[in-house]
Amino acid sequence: MSNGSHELKILNPATEEVVATVPTTSPEEVDAAVRRAAGAQEAWAAVAPGDRARLLRRFADVVDAHLPELAELELKEAGHPLGNAQWEAGNVRDLLHYAAGGVERLTGTQIPVAGGLNITVQEPLGVVAVIAPWNFPMPIAAWGTAPALAAGNAVLLKPAETTPLTALRLAALALEAGLPENLFQVLPGEGPVTGTALVDHPGVAKVVFTGSTATGRQIAARCAAQTKRLTLELGGKSPNIVFADADLEAAAAAAPGSFLDNTGQDCCARSRILVQRSVYDRFLELLEPAVKAFTVGDPADPATKMGPLISAAQRERVRSYVPEDAPAAIRGEAPAGKGFWYPATVLEGRPGDRTAVEEIFGPVAVAIPFEDEADAVRIANATDYGLSGSLWTRDVGRALRVSRAVAAGNLSVNSHSSVRYWTPFGGFKQSGLGRELGPDALTAFTETKNIFISTEESK
Repeated sequence: MSNGSHELKILNPATEEVVATVPTTSPEEVDAAVRRAAGAQEAWAAVAPGDRARLLRRFADVVDAHLPELAELELKEAGHPLGNAQWEAGNVRDLLHYAAGGVERLTGTQIPVAGGLNITVQEPLGVVAVIAPWNFPMPIAAWGTAPALAAGNAVLLKPAETTPLTALRLAALALEAGLPENLFQVLPGEGPVTGTALVDHPGVAKVVFTGSTATGRQIAARCAAQTKRLTLELGGKSPNIVFADADLEAAAAAAPGSFLDNTGQDCCARSRILVQRSVYDRFLELLEPAVKAFTVGDPADPATKMGPLISAAQRERVRSYVPEDAPAAIRGEAPAGKGFWYPATVLEGRPGDRTAVEEIFGPVAVAIPFEDEADAVRIANATDYGLSGSLWTRDVGRALRVSRAVAAGNLSVNSHSSVRYWTPFGGFKQSGLGRELGPDALTAFTETKNIFISTEESK
């Protein structure tokens, strides 16, 4: 957090040591950055598509050459286990390659009309602001940055206050790869100052925000004042629905990763475990050893599966959901001493409980029994969110019925996978607006222009 003198103190969540101090970006500096970006964007949009794609691939190759360094930075600033951090750096590389493949395929259409020829073209928006969160600093920053650049835009990236180091390094690597100066700039700072200046700036054509629903609503209101384009990926309270006919052993083995990965700091975390009543007790028996086997410890240890929470404030927020007398079915262990540690916890609850409807954003899940398919769907949909979810069953018909009935943007059957850069990602209800990733990612950073050319003979 800021120390009050225009610097961000970056703490290692596992040790509470200061690993860096980073200057913040003032509103005046935001204004200057937007103006620089606008100039760079005009030249970038004029670059031949093949050359633009080659530069983005070169950026991906430079990221690939620096994967260990980027992973180490992520470990230090976010407390992510080494394996997770390595995957995240690799995901940035992969997103850049995927986006580069779309540059030469950003095609319009020819529409049959009377009296002439009608074509559409996809034109870049201009300057795009990407406001990234602290839970997955590198990948989510790339979700917006890679396709926006590929579509011919300039990008101003504001990383979260606690995790700016990887973003700053990525911007340096972009220059090393040969991307034009000022095309991709990183503006560290606090949300109410730097973030607000970006959102309000008339030179910013679109805002991409990932974070809390409350903050997303505020950003949406500010964008509305300028009719500014907007993509929001917000909170979640995703269900993991286990039917009696499922492979219970497989479902129990997979469940810990669905809500403990990234220490539960994941909008897609399956933090509501809904289990058909006839197998509820048996499932919890199978789940307990799986949760306790989820290794918690030093993020630098390759055996570690779960690290600390991002901050002391986040740990206190998680604690507020689990009082001492909470009906915990399963409690794991966590290191003592320095670091923002919290043990894996599975509570037993009911559909209307606070823990069943609010996003905790920590390693805490609530187990709830259900009676039948209709009851499972009713409980799954009894939340303001609709980002992701899973269901476990051997019945293909049930898998399709329930997937269609659950109000969420991303469903997995006999799996907990939510995010692939090949497929669209986004939420229903209060979980956001718009879609990211997938084959249409670039078009989300363009305007469709319609052009009619008359073929009528002049009289």
